[in-house]
Amino acid sequence: MKRDRIGIILTALYILLLAASVLIVGKIVYIQMFWKPDGKIEGALTPRRQTRVLEPVRGDILDCNGRLLAMSYPVYDLHMDCTVRRDEFAKMKDRSAARACEDEWLEQAASLSEGLASLFPGKTADQYYSMIKDARSRGRKYVHIASRIDRSTMLKTKELPLFREGPNKGGLIVAQRFVRKYPYGRLARRTIGFVRDNSSNVSNTHIGLEGKFDAVLHGTDGRECLRITDYGRVRDFDSTYTKAVDGEDIRTTIDIDIQELADRALRAETDSIADIEGACLVLMEVHTGAIRAMVNLQRDPSRGNSLEEITNHAIGRKNEPGSVFKTVTLLTAVEDGYIKTLDETIPTNHGIVSGARLRQDIHIVDWEREHNTREISIYDGFKISSNYVLSTIAVSNYRNRTRHFIEKIYSYGLGDSFDFDLDGLLTPTIPRVPEKKELPAQTLGSVGFGYSTEETPLHILTFYNAIAAKGCMMKPYLVEDVEKGGMVTDARGKSKLNSSICSKATADTVTRALVAVTEEGTARWLKKAKCTVAGKTGTSYATFENGQYSDPEGRRKYQGTFVGFFPAQDPQYSIICCVYSKPTHRQYQGGGIPARAVRTVVDHLVDTQPYWQGSLAKTGSTPLMKAGIDIPERSGDPEAAIPSLAGLGLKDALWLAENSGFKCSYSGSGQVKRQHPAALTKAKKGSTIEIELK
Repeated sequence: MKRDRIGIILTALYILLLAASVLIVGKIVYIQMFWKPDGKIEGALTPRRQTRVLEPVRGDILDCNGRLLAMSYPVYDLHMDCTVRRDEFAKMKDRSAARACEDEWLEQAASLSEGLASLFPGKTADQYYSMIKDARSRGRKYVHIASRIDRSTMLKTKELPLFREGPNKGGLIVAQRFVRKYPYGRLARRTIGFVRDNSSNVSNTHIGLEGKFDAVLHGTDGRECLRITDYGRVRDFDSTYTKAVDGEDIRTTIDIDIQELADRALRAETDSIADIEGACLVLMEVHTGAIRAMVNLQRDPSRGNSLEEITNHAIGRKNEPGSVFKTVTLLTAVEDGYIKTLDETIPTNHGIVSGARLRQDIHIVDWEREHNTREISIYDGFKISSNYVLSTIAVSNYRNRTRHFIEKIYSYGLGDSFDFDLDGLLTPTIPRVPEKKELPAQTLGSVGFGYSTEETPLHILTFYNAIAAKGCMMKPYLVEDVEKGGMVTDARGKSKLNSSICSKATADTVTRALVAVTEEGTARWLKKAKCTVAGKTGTSYATFENGQYSDPEGRRKYQGTFVGFFPAQDPQYSIICCVYSKPTHRQYQGGGIPARAVRTVVDHLVDTQPYWQGSLAKTGSTPLMKAGIDIPERSGDPEAAIPSLAGLGLKDALWLAENSGFKCSYSGSGQVKRQHPAALTKAKKGSTIEIELK
């Protein structure tokens, strides 16, 4: 009986516990899956969190010598929480004490206002005080004080009355951000480029090197979680923290000294000519393809029509190149064996190309009259930039091989774009040869002297650079390497587009023709340059929107070009200069403004570059590195002999003076030329020897 009672009790307990367990599990499931707390209670009990993106420091852009072309530096925005300690004073039981504390805070605010007026003169002290007092009465926690101030000004602000007590008592809120600075202003500005905010309404937000290498320069964003408390936002250490990784640096091929020279030379020729709409100049190393200067100028109506770096003509503008393309025709005919020597002659035919409906070449008519002849050599025809001569070469030799001729143009890199260190390099336009047909003779002839094609200045320069390099076509480039903390993380450097576009003999033959242009032909501005320049002038018309070469008033838009390399006998640099005119009745030819700008650059480089300076003759001697006397032994004597420091470098002079028991002060650099007191005189130990270094 007793046992049955115990069994019943245990069974009941089991059932009770089982039911409780089922209820608890059910409640847990309900809470986890279905129950939602009251929003007000949840907001009051749950700390609010925010995620903040940590901006990395953007990498620098350097010139080839390590000078800063673009850099990021910190600036500070200052705000003030004008409500600090107000609630603390309001909760004080002693009302008179509370009023006294509030009055004391306002007195400090008045002193603060005087300091703000001295640092930021945009407002008077009274205006600052009124602003702070009004904001305090309205409960404003984020009142603007100043923007984009430097670190020294920010530190001075922190030392002002009230602010020196810290953010919780003084209310100062300091926000640091980094801004981009370009130390050389407008020099190479379009090449360096910029990155606009993605929220901008401007379609193209990534320009130049800043845009092309944005991912490298930007680095990696960091993230941290913030808890919002009564005392402001504080870091939530219970959440994940990701540190920002600063961007890497870009070392460019630009030499800012040469860039400044090229910019100055081009502006000197174009600034005062209202007809000039834009211009560009590019200087490149022959054997590497490294671009040492890239100037792009464009009239800016928003700045009084001044010439500014706002359009990259060198890569983003293609036109019919004109006579600078004649070198392509000449090189192809020489390489294919159609021209054995430049002294070969062809009939002048009054400047009319047989079999092609092309305009009569007036230069040939003049040549016939002046020289009383009906023949002209290839050398002379190229020298005077005869359309007839180069068209005749193209038509007579390639009328039945137009596909071969066009393929040759592509092999010179003049038909395709290539991967360049800036976005926006346009693809040239070259006539297409119909299947199983030939180009019309008129089209072939016009290609021969630089029409019916479209090229960018960089494509033309790359071709001429290959002639200077004896047939090796180097790829133009602007970025030497990517660096982190001075260490190279991605070496880039030189590369080839084509190992050989022609033989060395062909390159030498064409170079002879290019020298004739500067010495005897259309580029006579360069005849008296400080070294021999090989190059070609070109003048072409740009079409209007209706496809015509002139407007109803008979005005034309000109592109004048000079391209070449120097010194002709051992090329170091290749260079191209283009000017673009507005519609005008005046002519702007390649032998004018472009040739003069190139002459300025060439002469300056000859005067300053080591290649042209040679080695200096020995004209001086190095002083002997000797002390003059032995170091005196240390003794109890309060005086000692002054050692002779003449001829010593600074490090050795300091060592000798100090080990002799004297102090030393110095000025200048180099080796010791004078000292005071004089050597061997007695002086008290611990006194100072003054030395002058030269």
